[in-house]
Amino acid sequence: MTKLSTWKNFQKNFLNFSELGISLDTSLMRAPDNPPPFMQKLFSNAFQKMQELEKGEVANPDENRMVGHYWLRNPELAPSTEIQIKIKDTIKKIQNFAFEIHKGVCHPQKSDSFQNILLVGIGGSILGPQFLQNALVSKRDRMNFFFLDNTDPDGIDQVLESIGNRLTKTLTLVISKSGGTKETRNTMLEVRKAYKDAGLNFAKHAVAVTEDNSQLYLIAKNEGWLNHFPMWEWIGGRTSIFSVVGLLPIALQGIDIDDFLGGAKIMDEMTRSTEVRENPAAMLAWMWYHVGEGVGKKSLVMLPYKDKLLLLSRYLQQLVMESIGKEKDLEGKIVNQGLTVYGNKGSTDQHSFLQQLREGPSNFFVTFIEVLKDRQLESIEVEPGINSGDFLQGFLLGTRSALFEKGHESLCITIEDIDTQTLAALIALFERTVGIYAFLIGLNAYHQPGVEAGKKEAEDVIEILYKIQQHLKTNPGQQFTAQNIADAIGETEKEEIVFRLLLRLTANGRAIKIPHKTLFSSRFQKN
Repeated sequence: MTKLSTWKNFQKNFLNFSELGISLDTSLMRAPDNPPPFMQKLFSNAFQKMQELEKGEVANPDENRMVGHYWLRNPELAPSTEIQIKIKDTIKKIQNFAFEIHKGVCHPQKSDSFQNILLVGIGGSILGPQFLQNALVSKRDRMNFFFLDNTDPDGIDQVLESIGNRLTKTLTLVISKSGGTKETRNTMLEVRKAYKDAGLNFAKHAVAVTEDNSQLYLIAKNEGWLNHFPMWEWIGGRTSIFSVVGLLPIALQGIDIDDFLGGAKIMDEMTRSTEVRENPAAMLAWMWYHVGEGVGKKSLVMLPYKDKLLLLSRYLQQLVMESIGKEKDLEGKIVNQGLTVYGNKGSTDQHSFLQQLREGPSNFFVTFIEVLKDRQLESIEVEPGINSGDFLQGFLLGTRSALFEKGHESLCITIEDIDTQTLAALIALFERTVGIYAFLIGLNAYHQPGVEAGKKEAEDVIEILYKIQQHLKTNPGQQFTAQNIADAIGETEKEEIVFRLLLRLTANGRAIKIPHKTLFSSRFQKN
């Protein structure tokens, strides 16, 4: 087996945080013992910026908003008494509502109690809850979970069919900060119809999580939904997991949210240290900077060796890539920065892409997640003195060795066990790492103009679709090419989009396609 590093080097670069049962090993990152002199100034600035952020500095200038996810696990940090009270009152409201659901005080229209939860949302509004539920699932769970996170009709049908007649005992949480997100709006309407088809009043099974006075808030209030919970403007979607977005689902699952918040609070305290080698988030940020030369030259491959952490890479894709992927730096200079995150789980996926990682281009580094605790019960031996979990660790260590032999860097985060507190601490660790790393490379991690641009383009496409249907409707029986229609509706330079929309309309029986000499000269008419 390849020698990974000297025992002395390993000890120097293995940081243990016993209070949380988490360790960080950077011994295989080929980094110097300490950050080089030029980085000392960068770290000083980053630490100062993080302090200012926690004190309420406007960190999202595009929307003139503070960024306050750190206050959620320690309300006393919030810059105003009003915010402190809101956070504390909301936590109590979550706990009281979960108690009423579990005791049947709040019950569905035609049943004694709610047994299932259906979460409706997209992006940060649902990815965090999905990750938490998957990681913390146990036989002690008070409710079963289902998720709708896209506007795909087939996907919606699949989930609703899996719920089936259990819809009568299903509580639906609709999560949308603005209340106007089209994907969530669409899915909510589909779910509403499912309740209606089952002879149920949707309002008697629905809860809204949204900003006050949003479209969703007003719908919930006017229709008399069971409850509504606040989302605040100073919490972004990718950092909302410690807000109602994450807390309400796990409270309904039966998890102690005070314990969850406590794990994050402890990690926050550890990652406020201005001593780089004593601060796990600063160490991670330094490793990201070192391996990518401050410009994201290498992708981050996330490999948790634990099935319960299957969704970690997806969660971190949003947290990291939406925060770090920016065209301009804080000075307005075009830099096109980014840090690509991909991965899945070990050891399953070392069978799918380890070949390239070991022998392909050296354009990545790996973050291994090791969980020491196998399971709650005793494991059987699959070989004399060896159980399944021993093999899992063996594959992790073997993969690290095989990659290091070929010159590929990796780091390893070791967790004693996945529980409420350590999972929260792991999430908080990456949240702080993203913030520090962004300031190291001169970026604002807390806005996302690219996402908003995509939404605007999508709205334009929907408008073109509406125009196409109106043109066909007002010209019944007439046949048009895609180019004819593009010219007629004033979208001459968007023939490709018009053509694609027409193909979809015909596939769904909303228009008729008449074949011609080529596919592109096909004629279309109203069905």
